[in-house]
Amino acid sequence: MNFFEYKNVDFSNSKNIILENVSFSIKNKGQTICLLGPSGVGKTTILRTIAGLKYISNGEIILNKKILSNNKIFIEPEKRNVSLSFQDNALFPHFDIEKNIKLAISKNNNGPLFFSTDELMDLFFIKHLKKKYPHEVSAGEAQRACVIRSISKNPDLLLLDEPFANLDHNLKEIIQKNLKDILKKTFITTIIVTHDKNEAFYFGDYCGVLLNKKFEQFDTPFNLHYKPQTKKILEFFNRGTLIPVKFIKKNTLYNDDLGEINAEVPTTFSINQSFEILIQPEDLHFDESSNLQLEIIDRKFNGSNSIYVLNTKNNNKISASVISDHYRILEENKKFGIKKPIYISNLICF
Repeated sequence: MNFFEYKNVDFSNSKNIILENVSFSIKNKGQTICLLGPSGVGKTTILRTIAGLKYISNGEIILNKKILSNNKIFIEPEKRNVSLSFQDNALFPHFDIEKNIKLAISKNNNGPLFFSTDELMDLFFIKHLKKKYPHEVSAGEAQRACVIRSISKNPDLLLLDEPFANLDHNLKEIIQKNLKDILKKTFITTIIVTHDKNEAFYFGDYCGVLLNKKFEQFDTPFNLHYKPQTKKILEFFNRGTLIPVKFIKKNTLYNDDLGEINAEVPTTFSINQSFEILIQPEDLHFDESSNLQLEIIDRKFNGSNSIYVLNTKNNNKISASVISDHYRILEENKKFGIKKPIYISNLICF
């Protein structure tokens, strides 16, 4: 039996269906699951139903062989041993930061945590704020205190709703690493809601992309990136451009804009069959002397490399990535020469 089961859950409010037949599971204690999706799609609702803050319409929620919610059973939130850290400040205003955190320790049913309160506050860089009150700290500092409080309860299941939303980039990277180390050492099973793909892939043993009231794909980060199951997954992650091709001979495709493309074509396709493949910026390489020259219509500078948006003869838009050393040549010529033959090492097709 899986450690956690979210089985065929429906949830609706008075006006709309928010979740429809949503299912996912956590196989082993100590694993981390990340939920991705656009704003308002129901990610936070999933956390609230698990925590017992919302009633489900249908389905079943099971944690460590214990039913938390179904059509007949509803365990009260305080009896679930589930800890939820909200995106917004949920600290008690009349307690200082340290007392807010230590309130959770008194509700710990699983024995001593691997880390002390001071150690956790150090790892989240708020130890100097322990005697401050919530109104005296920033939104990011209050959010970190909420996360620490949730961890301090040493719950069976930790739920984190956008835990790094109020942090600047540099501090976020440090605290992400610290949190990952904490979760590994405490072996706390965790579900993280995030809108950041990189964050989800960093933390998640598995990740679920929630679209249109249900999961479009629930899989490992590797499979989500290299083996997307639907076009909607590509659109959500903004993964390059789908282009039409024809399978003309063994390991060779043809596109009217780019010519021949070499790739290992799955045996399920037959010669002369047409389908779509994904072209990503890293698939196209710069060659100044190439006879395939495309117009540059936009550029995004990323430091060591740049992404160029190119216009094809059929007015299709594709992107190519190059090291920034080529900046002057490309800016002067306004053309991007694509190295031939094009080779795609990981073919994604539909």
